Amino acid sequence: MNFRIADTFTDSLARLTGQEQKAVKMTAFDLQLDPAGPGLQFHKLDRAKDRNFWSVRVNRDIRIIVHRTEASLMLCYADHHDDAYRWAERRRIETHPKTGAAQLVEVRERVEDITTYQPVAEPASVPAKATLFDHVSDDDLLGYGVPPDWLDDVRAATEDTLFDLADHLPQEAGEALLDLATGVTPARLTTVPAAADPFAHPDAQRRFRVFSNVEDLERALEYPWEKWTVFLHPAQRDTVERDYSGPARISGSAGTGKTIVALHRAVHLARRHPDERILLTTFSGTLASALRTKLQRLVGNDPGVADRIAVHPILGLGEAMFAERYGAPKIATADDIRARLQESCGTVGGCGFSPAFLFSEWSDIVDAWQIRDWQAYRDVPRLGRKTRLGGKQREALWAVFEQVRRDIDARGRLTWADVFGRLTEDLAGGEEHTFGFVIVDEAQDMGVAAMRLLAAIGSHRPDGLFFAGDLGQRIFQTPFSWKSLGVDVRGRSHTLRINYRTSRQIRGQADRLLPKTLTDVDGVGESREGTISVFNGPSPTISVFDDEVEEQEAIGHWIADLLAEGFQPHEIGVFVRSEAELPRAQKAVWTADVAHVVLSQSVETEPGKVSISTMHLAKGLEFRAVAVTACDEDVLPLQERIVTVSDESDLEDVYNTERHLLYVACTRARDRLFVTGIDPASEFLEDMCGR
Repeated sequence: MNFRIADTFTDSLARLTGQEQKAVKMTAFDLQLDPAGPGLQFHKLDRAKDRNFWSVRVNRDIRIIVHRTEASLMLCYADHHDDAYRWAERRRIETHPKTGAAQLVEVRERVEDITTYQPVAEPASVPAKATLFDHVSDDDLLGYGVPPDWLDDVRAATEDTLFDLADHLPQEAGEALLDLATGVTPARLTTVPAAADPFAHPDAQRRFRVFSNVEDLERALEYPWEKWTVFLHPAQRDTVERDYSGPARISGSAGTGKTIVALHRAVHLARRHPDERILLTTFSGTLASALRTKLQRLVGNDPGVADRIAVHPILGLGEAMFAERYGAPKIATADDIRARLQESCGTVGGCGFSPAFLFSEWSDIVDAWQIRDWQAYRDVPRLGRKTRLGGKQREALWAVFEQVRRDIDARGRLTWADVFGRLTEDLAGGEEHTFGFVIVDEAQDMGVAAMRLLAAIGSHRPDGLFFAGDLGQRIFQTPFSWKSLGVDVRGRSHTLRINYRTSRQIRGQADRLLPKTLTDVDGVGESREGTISVFNGPSPTISVFDDEVEEQEAIGHWIADLLAEGFQPHEIGVFVRSEAELPRAQKAVWTADVAHVVLSQSVETEPGKVSISTMHLAKGLEFRAVAVTACDEDVLPLQERIVTVSDESDLEDVYNTERHLLYVACTRARDRLFVTGIDPASEFLEDMCGR
């Protein structure tokens, strides 16, 4: 007998209390071990339209709704007795007559209609609102997965009712309708033969999963919120399992599952190539730690896979590889480089550039591209650098940089770009490759020298490089040409458009911070249009207060209300622009009388505590509720960055990265978002409000 769980079961499990979840899980394990066990109490649901729905007693009040046939048992829902029964009475599992996919369909009853999307007759003087799908045939609607019983409702849908309607349809149908409403023609779904297993259909696999052992089931139920360990969208599965003829990249706005695809890609390659090691890397230690945790949840107790996937932050990778060959590198710090630049500028004299410009020119051009002589600096394309330089200016600057380079070498120091550069030369010289495949998460924030090393590691096979990233979340690196480093993703770049993490309301307001399309230096575009969130939620709250005390009290009340609703402290995050604003966030959380932890590169989230962090450390994190606070006029964009800009043309880059920071912070929220500032507040808040 097949044992399955539906995504509706994991959703319902997450809404129960901790003790209730524990009891449900124990009953679920008993059901898998022996569905006919004498201690299990099944009850036939006579009022359910689907005659295969049964309830299973967990305790005096909690019930699991199961779908039970001779061939399978499926966990469908868990809730308190009456609510569980009501859910089952309005659902049935059926095979779609057109696509052949198994669907969990909400029963459409004319007597007990959900009225939120029912057409309302307009007064005679007001023209009726236009319906959206008059131009689409019934056959096409069925081809997109719309259940036959819902065709009339789809026909009656207007702009006002569409989103509510989509929430009551199978996901593939809701996604297709939202595409059609925005002028996008969705792909028709895969059609399988009538004799095929309806649960094997790609769209059925996004909501139903077969489990063959208790260990897999335990792993799936341990993290019910993170359904990605179990259910993949067909578009995600395709990018995970596809064979590529060269370097490939997936993009997409925040919450579309890029990291999930990267993780599944690593596991897929490890299982497909049992003799190869897989490198999974990202730009920071915090993100690498998060990747390790998620990877463990995904592979569980499968050492044959887990042991062959190495997860490293890029600096940690470089340090380990270098130390293995040459001993631990002695790194020249950023402060050290700044001091050397100032000293050299004073010695050479008359360079006429600000300390900020000197450091960025060194970091983004001279060091990043490992420029070692005047001719190379004279001829290098300064992509991403807005300040133009004439020949005389370059000569003066090179005199400064050349002296800094000599000084670093004389003291036996290295920059990280030096480390990556030497390792790249080793690999180019024929050194044996340690990894068979390279997968890079948050690739938009990889630097030139790091990218060159990764290209060298993965260059020995066509599909050796796989990147996941979002140009809209670039906050650390100046743009550069991947193609110039031998990483050409043209024709193998795919954009994910289904948002699983962030509600439609939060995503809609956060997207106002960014342009609809972003293009990299090589001309590969990433469009944010057509992205669909799969669930609704309350609209974000954006508030401007008269003073910090008023702001802190408001955030404190907001957190207290969330806790009263059943949110756990660790499901709440509070973000600020920089470390200077952390005390404001701490005072706000203290107002709610709840424990908190301030995150850093070495401090992670903790159960039972609200997380407080700067926006830069928000990458890779997600919470059910997020407050982004201290968004004042002189804080966002950060005034310190504005005053150090030496060329007006560089202001655009500053403003763009500051927008990206706010976007990153806001899109860490799943269900609730609260954005605050003190009057006068950041101009970015007006953009989010659409003013």
